[in-house]
Amino acid sequence: MKFKRILAAGVSVAALLGMAACGGGGSSADDNTIVFWHNATSGDGRQYWEDFAAEFEEENPGVTVQIESIQNEDFEGKLTTAMQDLSSGPDVFMALGGQKDRDMIAAGQMMDLTDKITEENKEKLGSSLDSATYDGKIYGMPTTVQPGGIWYSKDLFAQAGVTEVPTTWDELMDACQKLKDAGIDPIAVGAKDAWPAAHWYYWLSLRICSPEAYNEGMANKDFSDPCWTAAGEKLQELNDANYFNNGYLTTTAQQGASSSAGLLANHKAAMELMGTWEPGVLKDLTPDQQPMADLGFFAFPSVEGGEGEEGTLMGAATGFAVNPEAPEAAIKFINKMVDKKWQDKYATAFSTIPATTEAQADVTDENLTMLVTALNESDGMQLWMDTSLGANVGNALNTAVVNLLSGSGTPEDIVKAISDAAAKG
Repeated sequence: MKFKRILAAGVSVAALLGMAACGGGGSSADDNTIVFWHNATSGDGRQYWEDFAAEFEEENPGVTVQIESIQNEDFEGKLTTAMQDLSSGPDVFMALGGQKDRDMIAAGQMMDLTDKITEENKEKLGSSLDSATYDGKIYGMPTTVQPGGIWYSKDLFAQAGVTEVPTTWDELMDACQKLKDAGIDPIAVGAKDAWPAAHWYYWLSLRICSPEAYNEGMANKDFSDPCWTAAGEKLQELNDANYFNNGYLTTTAQQGASSSAGLLANHKAAMELMGTWEPGVLKDLTPDQQPMADLGFFAFPSVEGGEGEEGTLMGAATGFAVNPEAPEAAIKFINKMVDKKWQDKYATAFSTIPATTEAQADVTDENLTMLVTALNESDGMQLWMDTSLGANVGNALNTAVVNLLSGSGTPEDIVKAISDAAAKG
């Protein structure tokens, strides 16, 4: 499922991990106690954190890690309430991401970790730190990154005579026309759920807007740059070419064989723009419920004339933040999270891509290695746009994109909708 309320993933990522709680409390005045909140309440994820904490305690005699695992759906509310008084909040906690992180930073509820993450760990993490960086300062320790892109059927591409994956928008349009001429729906999109359709606008904005304009939109809700309208115009171009599956406006994303994921899984459509979770969703929707044998992946193509950073990705990330009143031991605790041993174990426990480049080299799952390759070739990764903008603006954006596709809105209406939502706060 989509890491829908993710750090700028935190919660989105959280949704995917699965979770069951173990009691606990707020930050302790005892410098030898770390109160740690996470959302892995069951299975391998919960065991991972218990093992991690046990080793940390062994390496730091006299230090106790007090763990509270909280059901994902309850996590944000409980954290928001607890952090109103820093002394009642956890010392280390899963970050909520995007606008929620910005709000907590503005309220003085997240420690600036820029000078507290070791230089060695910064080097290991590389561009993964982008997901936890706001206004040039680092406020979280990433543990996983999960970029999205275009998943496709190699067999259907071959059937239509598409011999190379598209790297530019014009090449994508050409591939779509070849697929359409071969009687194949080029792109599956579950517009009934809104966010899958909006992904196309997210990515086009990332490719067309300059880094300065894009960051101004995400950080300050300023969408005055013409690039935001230009992204809608490109999406309109794609829509007008009729490259989406028949009935896409009433198609769901992941529920059953007739969903957009189901169309790809059953070779009824050739492509879908989705996140890291896609292979697992497809597996459950193939006729034999086995992994899709001819599944391929490529990064969203560049747009001719676009000013976005070449190859920048978009996706989810999970990271952990620190209470400004936390004891010094909490800093050691988060720095340990990116030790190679524990990054490797994290990737296995959560079936995900670890945040450090050295641990990413150990990933063997074929579907995940495609994403690792794309990540390593990229200039960084932005969080899903709706997550980064926050619920109010993000929902307005998703709705406006669907309105465009249905013929009841324009590219200018998308910009107006998100600007109006931002003005309301």
